[in-house]
Amino acid sequence: MKLRLLPILIAVFASSALLFGGWFIYHSAAMENPLNHIATGSPGVQNAQTQINSAQVTIDLKLNNTADVRDLYSKIMTQGESVIGKRDLKLKLDSNTSPELEKWWSSALFEVAQAMETKRYADIPQGLKAKAAQLPNLTVDTEMDDINVYVRLTDGVHSKYIILPRKPAVMGVWTQ
Repeated sequence: MKLRLLPILIAVFASSALLFGGWFIYHSAAMENPLNHIATGSPGVQNAQTQINSAQVTIDLKLNNTADVRDLYSKIMTQGESVIGKRDLKLKLDSNTSPELEKWWSSALFEVAQAMETKRYADIPQGLKAKAAQLPNLTVDTEMDDINVYVRLTDGVHSKYIILPRKPAVMGVWTQ
């Protein structure tokens, strides 16, 4: 029996296209699109883009000044639980920030980092509101749940959103 190369290659190509195409459609339609729909249906979200891998779900969000990130995070976690499963949810927030807000945040970050490290979360709103006097129109809103601390800085039309995880990243130790 002589095997012909062309029919074998066509069969391999067709089955590969069918399998990978089916996986791509499933991944997009059954996993990414529902999370995008949940996110974009929330107030203050202009655009959402989802990436899913085996360990993490990452959603890139374009926000305006009216977004409530704590509520958004909770909504995605509860309504998207079947898709997220045991993966970590990470939100990448893009908002209409300004150089003044970025500079102010970098100067306030020392106190926030110290409060996070010592688990004195009540010091965060107090410290940020005390420093808010440096910018005349700055409004600071802080919220917390059992997973994250959420900070929203608003200065007129500009805003900056920050999510601070309450469980710090654990660095691995090398064994010798």
